[in-house]
Parts: sequence; structure tokens; C-alpha cells
Amino acid sequence: MFRVPFLVAIALAIAFGGGIWSTLRALEATAGFGAIRLGAWEAFPNAQTAAADPYAKSHRASAGALLYATAEGLQFTANVDDSGAALRGDCSYRISGHTPPTRLWTLHSVRTETMRKAEDAGLPVALNSRAILRHADGSFEIEVSADAKPGNWLAVPGDRRLRLRLTLLDTPAAGSSGLIDLSMPSIQQTGCRDA
Repeated sequence: MFRVPFLVAIALAIAFGGGIWSTLRALEATAGFGAIRLGAWEAFPNAQTAAADPYAKSHRASAGALLYATAEGLQFTANVDDSGAALRGDCSYRISGHTPPTRLWTLHSVRTETMRKAEDAGLPVALNSRAILRHADGSFEIEVSADAKPGNWLAVPGDRRLRLRLTLLDTPAAGSSGLIDLSMPSIQQTGCRDA
């Protein structure tokens, strides 16, 4: 007598549980469609527009973060260096070169509890275009490391994988259909603690 309702309950639990699990996995796998990749940097220019795909809209809803309209700015993220190796907190990296034309840019590691503690300690967990040292040709070099470095240093947590976010504000690149021709700064590994 209780066999059929029990089997129905198990089937529903599997269906709902499997559906929720697969949706969460799909959202973790991608931030949406229409990605533009420039070296190690990746951007989703349509993520904050009305024409955004369902995955981008889901990310926007779950993050609750302020996203920029196409004319306001463009966010690039990097999970890997120029060689394709995953960014790790126990390694040091050098970001060098130029950004596309922009009025202002910011660079930071995606925030975690460890980053909040570093920020409270007064470490440079975010940089912007107006506060960095540059070479005579306008290029720059930023050292990304958990250990203090001279010059432009971006402090990151040393215990996990990294994701860097470079936001270009008020840039003609955001509305450019020729976005592929733009050059982004390179990300090169300079050493690891375990090596």
C-alpha cells in the first residue's frame, strides 16, 4: 500500500534534486554565451544587456552585483595565465603591458573572506589606473602575489585559486564591434612557493 507513494516520492526527489544540481553545475561552468577572449582575459559584453542569454541573467540575479551597461564599461576576468595554467594564490604573477583606451580601470582579485581580512590589514587588494607607476611609454607592470613586492603590488590570498577582474570604465572598447583587435595586458607566472 505504501510502496507506490514511496516510489513516487523517491522519483520526485531524484528529479528535483537532479534538476537543481545540474542547474547549479551549469551556472558554475559558464557565465553565459558570447564570450570574447583576449589572451588570458575573458569578457561577456552582452551579459548586462536586455539581449543577455539565460545563463548571464541567472548570474546577474544570483550575484546581486552592479553590472555596467555597454556604454559604461566592460569587465574582464582571468582564471589562467598566458600559458593556460590556472592562477593560484601560492604563485606570483606579473601583469604587464597596456589596457585598451579607457578613462579609468580597476584591477582586483574576486573578493573572498581572506581578501576582506587583507583589506582590513591595509594591504593593496585593488589597484586602479590613476594610482600605479608607469614606464615612459605608458606601459605598466603589476606584481600579483601573497608576498609583498616593490612597485605596483596587488595582494592576493596565498591559499587558493585566483580569479582576477579588470574593469574598464567609460571605454570605447565596450561598444566596439572590433573588440577582438584590442590588446590586453599579459599575465606571466614569475614563481611559486612550492617550486
